Amino acid sequence: MRTIREVLRLKQQGHSQRSIASSCRISATTVREYLYRSEVAGLVWPLPSAITDSALEQLLYPTLPASPDARPVPNWGCVAGELRRKGVTLFLLWEEYRAVHPNGYGYSRYCELFQGYSGTIDPRMRQVHKAGEKLFVDYAGMTMRVIDRSTGEVVTAQIFVATLGASDYTYAEATWSQSLPDWIGSHVHALAFLGGVPEVIVPDNLKTGITAPCRYEPDVNPTYLKFAEYYGVAIIPARVAKPRDKAKVENHVLSVERRVLAPLRDRVFFTLDELNRAIWGLIEQLNNHPFQKLDTTRRQLFERLDAPALGPLPIKPYVLGIWSKARVNIDYHIEVSRSFYSVPYTFIKKEMDVHLTDRITEVFHKGDRVASHPRSDIAGTYVTDPAHMPKGHREYAEWTPERLVRWARESGGSTAGMVEAILQRRVHPQQGFRSCMGVIGLAKKYGPERLDAACRRGLAHGAISFKSVKSILENKLDQIQTPEAEPQPSLPDHANIRGARYYEAPIKHAKPTPQTTLSLLEEEER
Repeated sequence: MRTIREVLRLKQQGHSQRSIASSCRISATTVREYLYRSEVAGLVWPLPSAITDSALEQLLYPTLPASPDARPVPNWGCVAGELRRKGVTLFLLWEEYRAVHPNGYGYSRYCELFQGYSGTIDPRMRQVHKAGEKLFVDYAGMTMRVIDRSTGEVVTAQIFVATLGASDYTYAEATWSQSLPDWIGSHVHALAFLGGVPEVIVPDNLKTGITAPCRYEPDVNPTYLKFAEYYGVAIIPARVAKPRDKAKVENHVLSVERRVLAPLRDRVFFTLDELNRAIWGLIEQLNNHPFQKLDTTRRQLFERLDAPALGPLPIKPYVLGIWSKARVNIDYHIEVSRSFYSVPYTFIKKEMDVHLTDRITEVFHKGDRVASHPRSDIAGTYVTDPAHMPKGHREYAEWTPERLVRWARESGGSTAGMVEAILQRRVHPQQGFRSCMGVIGLAKKYGPERLDAACRRGLAHGAISFKSVKSILENKLDQIQTPEAEPQPSLPDHANIRGARYYEAPIKHAKPTPQTTLSLLEEEER
């Protein structure tokens, strides 16, 4: 459903079916089918906010009887691969196909379909880039070194390169890594540098932006798709092992390495900002340098071709939000970046989509937002909305503090006391369910007797947590008798013992008077 929404959005922006197919990593036939079904269902972009993924699926795919006469289609990729083997012919492959599928295609139709497929294999053409159409992005193979001034540690910086197709206008910057935040941030900076938005961004198949085919994720990273939706741009990744798809940026990566990075190879940089200022200065020279075979520069071509054709930038730049998945635990909380956030208890044990920004954590289920919390930057913090808690725990009554205590008492009274202490330390007892279940579960590995002894030792030393009990068991401290504390002998009375009142300093640091000095001397004599 996420792919169908992306198809409708791109179609509304005027993209062709072929470009939509490339952007969404699906076939053009599938794009036509999605658009046809949307037209039949009367759907246009933007879709009403009330339409969920489930409702959209019902509108587009009503239950239809399966066609009984559908014939199996051969795997043409395997057929093309087999034909490269010595002695293998298309007729032999057709005979093997009919042996498995007696009701399959005849030989003439088989050959016709294969010829249609083979016509699409490895086509070669000269790419003509329209003004403002494509922005090619990639990382350079060459890196730069930055030295930490305080420690002397050498850190390697990655170089991001972006190039417009029509004018060759180039942008580059250094980042600490090729991670998703740096990847998205470099895109935002590149669009701000251009002062507009192209129609298409063509990245390489970097795993940060383009995920592998997966049952739960689209090919394009969901966060990358949100960035594209915010700027109204299509993402069309280059094909794997097809450098001609991004020859423009490949050539300009080489130019950046030769004209920008190589001249800086012997310079010492202590901060990333210092390195970027040097890079941007040389990028300015690169864009103003005349072409070898054209009587113009990249900047002049950009101002004449690409700049007027670029779309407008949004009022505010894109704010990065990371998408991930999390499963709801029995305490109706999900774990995100080592913090815990509540969701309605009816979603216990279900998988949720989580959108994490620098300020907000949003939780979605099948496209519907079910929870929103301020983001917590403190690890181990529980953020709980009382509205998400079950009323009386009717649906999940077995997970109550009383039942956990009764369960813990099977291992011993000290285990039950440890569980009660953990629950009492939480604002909401449900927040301690995970720790309690972890403590109780230690009995399976170490036995109830050792667990109860470890809990007894933990309670005596104030170590009230699952990790403390586990550490006691792992180090076999539960098998060591704790010596009883001997009573401390009281100090005898003696004339040289000054007493507690001697050390009580006055609150105000005033100059001592004869009266206060005399009283202190009398106290010392006593």
